[in-house]
Amino acid sequence: MTTRLDGRVAIVTGAGAGLGRSHALLLAKQGAKVVVNDLGGSVNGQGGDNAAADKVVAEIRAAGGEAVASYASVSDAESAAGIVKTAVDRFGKLDIVVNNAGILRDKSFMKMEMADYKAVLDVHLMGSVYVTKAAWPIFMGQKYGRVVVTTSVAGTNGNFGQTNYGAAKMALLGLMNCLTIEGKKNNVLTNAISPSANTRMTEGLVGEQLQKYLNPDFVSAAVAWLCSEKCAESGTIIAAGGGGYGRVAFFETDGVQFDPSKEVTVDMFDEAFARIADLATARPSPIGVFGLMEERLKKAGLL
Repeated sequence: MTTRLDGRVAIVTGAGAGLGRSHALLLAKQGAKVVVNDLGGSVNGQGGDNAAADKVVAEIRAAGGEAVASYASVSDAESAAGIVKTAVDRFGKLDIVVNNAGILRDKSFMKMEMADYKAVLDVHLMGSVYVTKAAWPIFMGQKYGRVVVTTSVAGTNGNFGQTNYGAAKMALLGLMNCLTIEGKKNNVLTNAISPSANTRMTEGLVGEQLQKYLNPDFVSAAVAWLCSEKCAESGTIIAAGGGGYGRVAFFETDGVQFDPSKEVTVDMFDEAFARIADLATARPSPIGVFGLMEERLKKAGLL
């Protein structure tokens, strides 16, 4: 097993600038052939310009790597499938998908138009779904694949004015969890990166003292590892920024177990709430639909 990517073919969406550019350059440096996908639009998703993707392709080739540009939008299923087709037509295969494309349409929930909600969900969530969906049969058929989705603290922790963005970023974790289960037997692994970096999308949001540490390259180091054979993780969220890394996970407490053959009243729940909410007993909730429910029933001798 190696962290090198020699012989692998990768797609990086939103790769014309910022994090995506950094991911594409590092994957190429690690030996991958890269499809540099970018519509070349503004931060809010309007317009388009081939120059963004072309420039990154030129950088990769100048460094001795192999890359091809894609200007397709991820927010349309047919267009997104074309990104995968570009990889297969140009390089003969596909091994890695890094879903990085994104836009911002920030406003308070009170003022946000539903068109802004839909536009952000279409790019972040459905864009990741469309590209991954097109790649999935290839990965399952060859019994190998690496998928990375891009989540955010705006989803896991919340942020003012980003209900659309935060909702999309949390939805991607639901996608990751389900793909983790479906891909496991065929060595198709899906993980998430939660980045903090200086990009067009974070301009003006970070103080100068912190900003100097937020080089996107620090995030890309984790992404490249998640894309490698060395990675055996699936369903894992990595927070990366400023040269620091951590694992983000959902936790569940031991809670309480009532007898499910009898009535459970509101007052019973109220009396037990302090124990239910006691984080001293919290531990990572396992992937799957039941969480710790079966364990509680077994401990109570009910299963």
